[in-house]
Amino acid sequence: MENMNIWSWLILAVIGIICVLIGYLIGKGKRPQIDQSSELRILNDKNVQLQADLATCNKELAQKSRNDFPVKEAAPIATPEPLFPFDAKSAKIALGKTIKQDDLTIVEGIGPKIQQLFNSFDILTWKDLSDISVARSQEILDTGGARYKIHDPASWPMQSKMAYEGKWKELHKWQEEHKRGKL
Repeated sequence: MENMNIWSWLILAVIGIICVLIGYLIGKGKRPQIDQSSELRILNDKNVQLQADLATCNKELAQKSRNDFPVKEAAPIATPEPLFPFDAKSAKIALGKTIKQDDLTIVEGIGPKIQQLFNSFDILTWKDLSDISVARSQEILDTGGARYKIHDPASWPMQSKMAYEGKWKELHKWQEEHKRGKL
């Protein structure tokens, strides 16, 4: 009986080996054969062609940049004289205090913190402030957070225009009539 048991195991092993070989042969026959060496050769040829095209383009670009865009020496930029030169003496007489040129804090409602906020948006001079809209002034104020909500920039461009143009008496009169920006 033991003999029969060994034969059973041996038959099962041989059948298993035959099944594995048949499965391998069937699987190999269904799989498409890829010739990797020819595919690699095609890709290498494309790479060589693209590198040649790139070299040609770079050469043409270098020639065009030399021929089409001659380098010109830049003329120095002249800083225009202000249309309204700052007169500190007349500002001091009209407002009763020493005024520094382009000090935004002379505008009613603008303090040092608001001046810093406007400076961070490249609003550095009375002229700059006079050229922006009230809406833009409000947008800049809004970036400062809730503590700037109480400020009303409605008159700031007008006041800064008076300062820029040296209309110190008019500015002082307006500020006296509108204490703290209120009527």
